[in-house]
Amino acid sequence: MREQKHDSFYELIKGYDRCVIDYCLIEDDTPHQGYRSHKDAVLFAMLKVIERDIDEHLKEGNQDELFPWSLDIAKAKAHQIDPAQLMQVPVILRTDSVGQRSYDCGMPDLLKGEQIPYWYAFWETPHRTGYGPDEFRRVNSVLFPEGTDELEVYEWTTDWSSYFDDGREWWGTACWSVYDRRMNRYIVIMASATD
Repeated sequence: MREQKHDSFYELIKGYDRCVIDYCLIEDDTPHQGYRSHKDAVLFAMLKVIERDIDEHLKEGNQDELFPWSLDIAKAKAHQIDPAQLMQVPVILRTDSVGQRSYDCGMPDLLKGEQIPYWYAFWETPHRTGYGPDEFRRVNSVLFPEGTDELEVYEWTTDWSSYFDDGREWWGTACWSVYDRRMNRYIVIMASATD
């Protein structure tokens, strides 16, 4: 596996500097093997996130201790979901005077361990982004330029890495792996944040 570092998506997402999602676009020369390939992609993506964090830490000349990274990929479990579930875009019913939005769908119950939806991870971050459905659609049109009807999507548990610790405090966590059959590539989408 190798990261598609020069994909135009990475340039686009840099413009969304308040986005808390970590994306990793991956190509692989080995044949797709369903769940096994997805799990390999998730591990690869997490290692890339760790590598990016260490590189940034060193580049800044930061003398503080590194984030205490840990992971146990054997604990990661997933179930397949419909691509439409991942790409759901709720309707904003109203926005109050402080910017709090109400939607036409239920919100995840974090106390029951429910993961946040992808749209929520993109625009309902701990610190307001100003992003909404239009930006979400724009980003995904570049991420999935061949459309979404040929996607294979798995939603992963988030108890297998310290990456997700901050989000478990209150905002939420999420991890998805997507295999795009038309482009023969994997996209891993991870989110975890706190205030």
